[in-house]
Amino acid sequence: MGQRAAHLERRPRHSHRPHRRIPGKERTVNSTPGTLPATTAEAFRLDGARALVTGASRGIGRAVALAFADAGADLALSARSEEALRDTAAEVTRRGRKAVPVPGDFTKATAAGAVVDEAAAALGGLDVVVHNAGILPSGPDGAPRLAPLQHTRQEDWDSVVTVNLNASAALCRHAHPHLAASPRANVVLMSSVAGAVGTPMMEAYAATKAAQISLARSLAAGWAREGIRVNALCPGWTRTDMTSFASHTAPLSDWLMAHVPLGRWAEPEEAAWAALYLASPAAAFLTGQALLLDGGLSVPDGGLAGIPKPASPFAEV
Repeated sequence: MGQRAAHLERRPRHSHRPHRRIPGKERTVNSTPGTLPATTAEAFRLDGARALVTGASRGIGRAVALAFADAGADLALSARSEEALRDTAAEVTRRGRKAVPVPGDFTKATAAGAVVDEAAAALGGLDVVVHNAGILPSGPDGAPRLAPLQHTRQEDWDSVVTVNLNASAALCRHAHPHLAASPRANVVLMSSVAGAVGTPMMEAYAATKAAQISLARSLAAGWAREGIRVNALCPGWTRTDMTSFASHTAPLSDWLMAHVPLGRWAEPEEAAWAALYLASPAAAFLTGQALLLDGGLSVPDGGLAGIPKPASPFAEV
């Protein structure tokens, strides 16, 4: 005990040694103090960053790609077909940034590795990965097939797990060596508020989105010492092709919006701006978090939202 006490007394209470810089990461604001952007505007820039965005042909993924291009990033764009990516690629190019279409079908186990390899080769490495590709169970006509768990077909469950969860893990695994070599490495997994609240009729989707949140937290803890940040973005009801079954049906849309405190649908651009924040130097000290962009849907109200206000003796004031 005496030796232990003596040892503690010799240890300085606060160390004033300079922070050790990680070799090859001298420029990163992820892991090195004293390298913050000079201005607030610069903090939200991605100038020269090499970013892979999956599910980039439409909806949130397309909006993310365009927002990143506006912020100065070069893009590798992934979706099932190169044809589907042409419009997004053209818009990125019009913004003065490089756009490389990288087709990939994440229902196939080999897709993630091939997409990462092609993207890294085309861009000369990877700094940012935004995995946005995801699905709901759907029928032959492409319409969502929503059902409670007891009526969910096994093949529907398996397909959702394959694309939403397995592909997330595979993409991160294959991207790791490229990210580890980057001075500004980070990953954004596009989860959903469905992974943070009870979501009946969509159990497979909700389970995979909750798993993405857990994956982001676990990778953040494991990769932080390498200067790699990992976060999950969890949009609520957002106006995209995937949600058109609800947004284009007035009674259903009205019912859903009645449960969103802000009372409206989100637009894809709003999710894209949140993704830009997570990927930018502005979020350099943020990792392992699930950012809920849901209009307040996940906020507990104790069942009291919307009840009449009690009479107040000061009502006339």
